[in-house]
Amino acid sequence: MPLAPARSTTAVWALVAAAIAVQILYPLTPEAWRTEVTVLSVVVFCLAAVADAARVHGLRGAAVLVATAGGGGLLAESVGVATGWPFGQYAYTGTLGAEVLGVPLVVPMAWVMMAWPALVVGRTLARRGPFVIAVAACALTAWDVFLDPQMVSAGHWSWLDPGHGLPLIPGIPLTNYAGWLLVSTLVMITLHHALPRTDRPSAPAATLYLWVYASSVLAHAVFFGLPGSAITGGVLMGLVAVPFGVAIARLARSDGLLFEKETA
Repeated sequence: MPLAPARSTTAVWALVAAAIAVQILYPLTPEAWRTEVTVLSVVVFCLAAVADAARVHGLRGAAVLVATAGGGGLLAESVGVATGWPFGQYAYTGTLGAEVLGVPLVVPMAWVMMAWPALVVGRTLARRGPFVIAVAACALTAWDVFLDPQMVSAGHWSWLDPGHGLPLIPGIPLTNYAGWLLVSTLVMITLHHALPRTDRPSAPAATLYLWVYASSVLAHAVFFGLPGSAITGGVLMGLVAVPFGVAIARLARSDGLLFEKETA
């Protein structure tokens, strides 16, 4: 498959920069505007991820990403809201805008925005298919250790029966993370088999994943008043993000990461 022209790569990097800029803006935004900035952040980040997938795999690849992660995320969330399975009993509070099947539209976009970087993480750290899927699913699930505490604290959804949770993160049940791991695994199985592997990881996707990790630790510790999730999320997501960062640094030093070629 021919790669996208250089101007497409420039456009992707512009979207990556915009996504990072909006996330930097969020903790500096007055409380009255934070919900709007939250939605904008997800939309721009999602556009960056989809554009990068299109750059690497073409429009068909981008469509597969949106259908698999977005459609799968919407299905899982709608079932979860209605039945409590597989995440546990929770409810959205109506603050995140338009909804479909009881789920804010921004939520499946969030699944899309991190599914693409997580797949790149899995393919960078593992070679064989089952291990790629496992690492990628863990990479996506680990992000929720930051996401859920932040969104619950902001009042965007609530847990009806928190039960036992992760250390230093009360109020969010372990079933939530088990559900995330299940859905993430199904998403990654589909994406890994549908999207051809490339010889080098995508630099924009790598930048997005590593930015989310580093900025989440900082934001939870300093701006959001959530030191527990800063520590626990820092450790759990760090189990994937730190080795990934090391691998990316080594590749960047050796031959750069701006262009990828599909491998057979």
